[in-house]
Amino acid sequence: MKHTFPDLPLAPRFAALPERFYSQVPSTPLPGPSLIAWNTALADALGLDSQDGGEWTDFLAGNAALTEYPQLASVYSGHQFGVWAGQLGDGRALLVAEIDTPLGIHELQLKGAGQTPYSRRADGRAVLRSSIREYLCSEAMHALGIPTTRALALVASPQPVWRETKETAAVVTRVAPSFLRFGHFEHFHHRDQQDAVRQLADWAIAGFYPECAAAGQPYVALLDAVVERTARLIAAWQAVGFCHGVMNTDNMSLLGLTLDYGPFGFMDGFDAGHVCNHSDERGRYAYDQQPQIGLWNLHCLAQTLLPDIGRDAAIAALSRYQDVFEQHYAELLRQKLGLRQWREDDWELLGTLLTLLQAAHTDWTLFWRRLATLPATGAVPAALRDLVLDRDGFDAWVAAYRARLADDGSTDDAERAARMNAVNPKYVLRNHLAEEAIRAAQRGDHQPLRRLADALARPFDEAPEFEDFAALPPDWARQLSVSCSS
Repeated sequence: MKHTFPDLPLAPRFAALPERFYSQVPSTPLPGPSLIAWNTALADALGLDSQDGGEWTDFLAGNAALTEYPQLASVYSGHQFGVWAGQLGDGRALLVAEIDTPLGIHELQLKGAGQTPYSRRADGRAVLRSSIREYLCSEAMHALGIPTTRALALVASPQPVWRETKETAAVVTRVAPSFLRFGHFEHFHHRDQQDAVRQLADWAIAGFYPECAAAGQPYVALLDAVVERTARLIAAWQAVGFCHGVMNTDNMSLLGLTLDYGPFGFMDGFDAGHVCNHSDERGRYAYDQQPQIGLWNLHCLAQTLLPDIGRDAAIAALSRYQDVFEQHYAELLRQKLGLRQWREDDWELLGTLLTLLQAAHTDWTLFWRRLATLPATGAVPAALRDLVLDRDGFDAWVAAYRARLADDGSTDDAERAARMNAVNPKYVLRNHLAEEAIRAAQRGDHQPLRRLADALARPFDEAPEFEDFAALPPDWARQLSVSCSS
């Protein structure tokens, strides 16, 4: 049976927690809402009965609510850019339903639905620009196989919103099993409310980590599981060249999901020190810093559990992070290189390659896709070789790589290329592609947004109709910058 609004199979889980974890607050109506993007595939997977989502518009805009479910904004705290920021919370996001779906219980959250007790004097709105970016990237990451919150819909409004300039408002409907963050635990720990930390931990174990309940020390097992999920998540980011941009502890998911798409970016030219967030003046969240920031954030989470698990258990759980990260990163790079088995000396092969790519700022996505065209013997394709400035150095690397392919038994060019193309995307959400969709939407033309969303849903396909999305960025793309303003 498929469901539509307001006939939703409600299954309150977060709302069943005591009220100290959230505030009940109604959404602020959005004038003149129009549904400009509807994720039919996700709606079908969730068992929602609608092809175009039109009948949902008022609900998705925050103009209608479920009488059986209170709209909630959760409270949390966190470290922002390494500094304790105190109380934060859902300043413009509202949990408007928890529904039982074929995928399990999922939360529906409206981002941009108006002020809450945690808005900190802000307007509680989201602008069209950032909402388009979040909608597109949530689904792009899902299609890449990277754990993430999802995006069900995007509603636009002519309501003016002031950031650096006047923009217009929008609401994106986010979907996840839970939006629980490290910052939820930090909030209560730093207020000496350890009973609330334990209540959150018990809730998380019951709903998302049931295997931890049977462990001798369930909270230790929970921390260990979150360490593993976080390490694997960030390894996946690194492999695809994704930079989150604002890895504050309040933006870290306890479920190991990519959460809160703000000033993110996929690298164009490879630069290990790439900073995608214009507001990150010191480069704390640069591409090459993401793995260690993940561990730093996990230390903050572990701190909240120390009274219940002890220092030694926390250190033991955290000490697994580096090994898990390296093992998963090696597995992902093995696949990207088209190898069947990873050897310890492959780190040297990879390191040499990254040095060559760094020197040329070689396009990360294009390089890996074109590497699949390299035959095991014979001439190196010019389209591949031209991506690297040090031709002699690259020729030497190719010779070593070919020898490694031979040792690996991966000399069947067609078979290897098929494996590589299944993991090296042709299409990612480059900043200039998002910008083009944003500018068109701001003019009232939503077709470029939908066309780009269609391409990003098939990132590994050879789709001639989307060939323009696979080209090198235009020169004007270098002038684009993204910041925390949204």
